[in-house]
Amino acid sequence: MTSTDNNERNGVINAISAYLLWGLAPIYFKLISTISSDEIMVHRIIWSSLLLLIVIVLSKKWQILVQTIKQPKVLAKLTLSASFLLVNWFLFIWAINNNHLLDASLGYFINPLFSVALGVLFLGERLRKMQKFAVALALIGVLIQLVALGSLPVISLALAGTFGIYGLLRKKMHLDSFVGLLIESSMMLPLALIYWLLFVDSSTANMLGNDISLNLLLMAAGIVTTAPLLCFTAAAKRLTLSTLGFFQYIGPSIMFVLATFYYQEALQTEKLFTFAAIWLALIIYSFDSLNARREKQKPAINL
Repeated sequence: MTSTDNNERNGVINAISAYLLWGLAPIYFKLISTISSDEIMVHRIIWSSLLLLIVIVLSKKWQILVQTIKQPKVLAKLTLSASFLLVNWFLFIWAINNNHLLDASLGYFINPLFSVALGVLFLGERLRKMQKFAVALALIGVLIQLVALGSLPVISLALAGTFGIYGLLRKKMHLDSFVGLLIESSMMLPLALIYWLLFVDSSTANMLGNDISLNLLLMAAGIVTTAPLLCFTAAAKRLTLSTLGFFQYIGPSIMFVLATFYYQEALQTEKLFTFAAIWLALIIYSFDSLNARREKQKPAINL
């Protein structure tokens, strides 16, 4: 196996791991849904930063971190990517806490095709005819909801957009995954601490007054947040955005099942049509990608 094949295989493993973890993440956030979204967000940032710092120290990447901090252009790019990540994190928490898990699921179904479009626009990636048809079909799915319900799926589009742009920004940075995530979360940290100390007014804000079980749950936000992101950024560095998008149906599929069958969220007929269009688009895109991969792997015939 060549180094390229091995690199791609590792990318695939990381991608699958990331989306499995994201798909199951709503179970965790539902466990602490009695706590406000902004307070949960604070814990996501604080404990993610601490966990990433430990990872950096244990993996002996401290020098890489220092070298990265000394590069103003890289810091500027990470500031931009961190802002999109911040919005995405909060929207996801809010959606789950307010029983919009189906909307979150739809957003992450749209995201692979949105990532494909970004790859075409900004990275020069080219689409085949069937891939173009799949992207157009996804757009039709969104328009169905616009016409039928008179409103756009704002939460879904916002989640797809913020995370798609985040993936694009990180893809263009030749940066260690762990180091990049630590810097991004550290940029959010001062705001999180100030908000926690001055603005969070709840019975659970003071962790000294909480049960140990609740505090452990809150601290687990670091693991729930960091683990899939580390897998994702590692995959993004090894795979094209088009290939990465191929695996992204795993997470929203799990969310859809949880929302519909476990948390009993209402699925309107109009939204079901939108989901159906997105699903069909993903099926078409996936089969076209598989066929292209098989053709590429066929040995050349010498005449």
